Amino acid sequence: MIWTTWRQFRMPALVGVVALTLFAVYVVHLGLDVRDAYDGYRARCAGTPDCPGLRQLAVDYENTSLYLAALLGPVPGLLGMFWGAPLVARELEAGTQRLVWNQSVTRRRWLAVKLAVVGLAAMVVTGVAAALVTWAMSPVDRVADNRFSTVLFGARNLAPVAYAAFVVVLGALIGLLVRRTVPAMALTALVFVVVQFLVPNLVRPHLLPAEHVTVAMTASAINQARGLGSITGAPVVRGLAVPDAWVTDVSELRTRTGESLDPKVFDRCFTDPPRTGTAEGPFGDTATCLAERDLHVDVAYQPVGRYWAFQWLESALYLLLAGLLAAVAFRRIHRRPS
Repeated sequence: MIWTTWRQFRMPALVGVVALTLFAVYVVHLGLDVRDAYDGYRARCAGTPDCPGLRQLAVDYENTSLYLAALLGPVPGLLGMFWGAPLVARELEAGTQRLVWNQSVTRRRWLAVKLAVVGLAAMVVTGVAAALVTWAMSPVDRVADNRFSTVLFGARNLAPVAYAAFVVVLGALIGLLVRRTVPAMALTALVFVVVQFLVPNLVRPHLLPAEHVTVAMTASAINQARGLGSITGAPVVRGLAVPDAWVTDVSELRTRTGESLDPKVFDRCFTDPPRTGTAEGPFGDTATCLAERDLHVDVAYQPVGRYWAFQWLESALYLLLAGLLAAVAFRRIHRRPS
């Protein structure tokens, strides 16, 4: 059964190996280039313990890091779409499963071998690609210290391997249910995209209880934010940073008594603040106007020291989902008629 599965799967596997080899050549070259640049910046520091110039390394390779993550991010979905979805759907569509089911091989063993061979292959391909990207960009990640970024988190270390296991089982189950290859591929891609949007935004921030801190909204603190306000007109500060932390939630601007700032007051400061002529920073007189009202925000955050805990927890979550989907598939294939 394993040999039969391998013969059916060898052409997709060959395509995967070729693509992985080409990807590896590029990433290894990039990784060596990053290390040369890192050593160059370190050399300019003349042995000082702190090297502010290294920050330029993160700037130089910021877009490259995002492009690599964007390139690796869809890989598990593509493997689930082209390897997982046709795994069962193509057999049911062509009726070739009857030849095996009418012999000594049980349906569950047939499905288990297919999932094991293709699932492990997908995990290996994704794992190698993720390991290469993690190695290549590790100097940049150390300097930038933004590994909790939504895009980067899912393209480093363990998480992509768990994504691959999940999406292959997802594709196989969808193929078992719809029994048509092309619709199964489309549905697999759609569901994976939805899950990849929901988990980072709704689940990941709550895998561990958040820490909380109150931050006074001085003019300097406001000017360090990336934005003010929202499309609803709420008195909010966007893109607020906490040192060595991943900020997961920021409250509305609050007064000294803890009440939300009146949106009308916020709007006046935002659209027509008193002109001081001395205000500096990106928000100028608006920041000064808001700071005079003794405001603060309540910030929920995850310390960066929890990075590996989040990697393990999210990987376990996806593997658990893969196990549940596999259980549904085994139950379904045992009950469905030939």
